[in-house]
Amino acid sequence: MSTDPNATETTADIVNPPNGVAAGSPSSTGFFARLGPGLVTGAADDDPSGIATYSQVGAQFGYGLAWTMLFSFPLMTAIQAIAARIGCVTGHGIAHNLRRHYSPWLLRAVVFLLLVANVINLGADLGAMGAALGLLIGGQERVYTVLFGIVCILLETFVSYARYAAVLKWATLCLFTYVGVAFTAHVPWGTALLGTFVPHFEFDGPHAMALVAVLGTTISPYLFFWQAGQEVEELHRRHVKPLCVTPRDAGPELSRIRIDTMVGMGVSNVIALFIIFATAATLNATGVTDIQTSSQAAEALRPVAGAFTFALFAIGIISTGMLAVPVLAGSAAYGVSELFSWRQGLNYKLQEAKAFYATIAVATLGGVLLNFTSIDPIKALYWTAVVNGILAAPLMAVMMVMAMNPHIMGRLTLPRPLLVIGWIATVAMAVATLVFLLI
Repeated sequence: MSTDPNATETTADIVNPPNGVAAGSPSSTGFFARLGPGLVTGAADDDPSGIATYSQVGAQFGYGLAWTMLFSFPLMTAIQAIAARIGCVTGHGIAHNLRRHYSPWLLRAVVFLLLVANVINLGADLGAMGAALGLLIGGQERVYTVLFGIVCILLETFVSYARYAAVLKWATLCLFTYVGVAFTAHVPWGTALLGTFVPHFEFDGPHAMALVAVLGTTISPYLFFWQAGQEVEELHRRHVKPLCVTPRDAGPELSRIRIDTMVGMGVSNVIALFIIFATAATLNATGVTDIQTSSQAAEALRPVAGAFTFALFAIGIISTGMLAVPVLAGSAAYGVSELFSWRQGLNYKLQEAKAFYATIAVATLGGVLLNFTSIDPIKALYWTAVVNGILAAPLMAVMMVMAMNPHIMGRLTLPRPLLVIGWIATVAMAVATLVFLLI
């Protein structure tokens, strides 16, 4: 990705920041400008595959499992904040810290599983985007899938990091399409809010699988790698040193990470909640209880909720896919590049980080090619969930140990509240994985 000199601070701004604010300080900008990696990460969590999961929850259980969005919010917020903290404090991503401080076999296993899961997820998301566009305008879905893949590669490779980061931030607004869907679907808000704030759970296979699916969708390993990597990118963009070198600057930076992550995960879960509301009010209310893909959910909405609601839902699939595909490919590239000690980062030009951008292209094109094989996309997503489940809990445990290691984090190890919630999230993910594998 090329560097845009007009999109970063000038030398004068760094040496003489305005109003006496320290260079790179989050307090020198407005609220929206302070949001970045956390907001984009949260939005990318609502990718087409995630939309399919939330649509199935709403179609199958109505409003009965809406409370899972509140339940998962503090867990995903904590673990993403820990990933961001590792990147900002150490100045390196997750894989680089694994390589420096832990066994090589652990790093290789983590990166391999991450790459496999991300390529499958890329295939599912790109296929869903192609299918959604086909539903909207007709034509060859596979051709659209190829075009989406090429466009995402070109944008991630040739648009400057500062501009691309800004595009991704503004692209998060596309998620509010699903708020519009819910308001056109005539949701009974009393029932919906009751399902959100009063937990209801039946101890049977379908409910257990749904809870596991929600946790697996909201807490995904690729999001850890992406947010940590983006925090490192932000250090470079703002010309500031890692917090382990300048611990006196930790207060404003960690406050920014906390706010950014809470807002990002909050947006993610609110949108997921509205998807559940919309599909509960339309599909579940009319007896449609089996949805396997996001495009199926969109198509099922057309006769039930009308053409406008269907179009909003389909447009949302395409928009969120354009946001999620670069995150999936980018997180894979961070992991692989850190494994082999390649120069990595979206702030570098193509010729400066050829292997990094090649990994982005290969991962994305690998996802495109999956749509031209005989592999069942539903089974592929199932195995993605299996791989993510196998990877997530152990990786979360390693991140927790890493974030408490003073040799890695210096004086900025985790505060007790974040430590407690982080371990709760890790245990919850481990239990969810075991349930998933045993049911």
